[in-house]
Amino acid sequence: MSEASLDHPDPQSVVKRIRRDIRSGRISSHTAGLAPGFLQGNLVILPRRYADDFHSYCLHNPKSCPLIGISTPGDPSLPGLGADIDLRTDLPRYRVWRNGVLAEEPTDITALWRDDLVAFVIGCSFTFDTVLRSAGLKLRHLEMGRNVAMYRTSVPTVPVGPFRGPLVVSMRPMTAPDIIRAIEITSTRQDVHGSPVHFGSPETLGIGDLQNPDYGDPVPVEAGEYPVFWACGVTPQAALAEAKPELCITHAPGCMLITDRIHHN
Repeated sequence: MSEASLDHPDPQSVVKRIRRDIRSGRISSHTAGLAPGFLQGNLVILPRRYADDFHSYCLHNPKSCPLIGISTPGDPSLPGLGADIDLRTDLPRYRVWRNGVLAEEPTDITALWRDDLVAFVIGCSFTFDTVLRSAGLKLRHLEMGRNVAMYRTSVPTVPVGPFRGPLVVSMRPMTAPDIIRAIEITSTRQDVHGSPVHFGSPETLGIGDLQNPDYGDPVPVEAGEYPVFWACGVTPQAALAEAKPELCITHAPGCMLITDRIHHN
């Protein structure tokens, strides 16, 4: 798998190469640990008639849905996030929803694109993983080469129009000193979910089995560690299942848009 980091003499060119590898199908898995130092984003694509309500849903739920980009109707590009980005091809895997039901998981959505579609890009916690590692914190999902573990909770989001549903969280095991440091680091990064929403007892969030995540891969919590939960950009997928638009396209969990935007330490 290709890698990019800010230490490369020309990091922007390496990020563009990663997107080319995704576009060609050479990368079709999760993007955790890929392109350290660059902003990654979750994706939601909706017909225009749902766009205003979904925009408002994001604004009312900023921890789980921090918006970093919105397209104009029918335009698959987002120049503010990358001059050559094509939202139809530049994520490793997509999810296509029809009337709230998951229909397929393609690697290219060009054939599905329509003039009335509006894309929303939501900041992803993969972005701050780089900063946490630079601070000396261990991230087991990256050490194991896995996607992060994600869970549907019993915590409701703020409903707007047809959009409503539970908060989804990602989990990283940490020791108590690392939790304090992680809170300090992520609390200033509101564009990628900010500080944790909870740590300690998963039951408080309605999570019954940490080793059976709803999305992503299981990640063990070892002795002396606590599960730390951040709001997750998969949250809109639960809300979309409730809204049941005739067509909606999202990223597959863990398969993000890698942007040209540098996310500094």
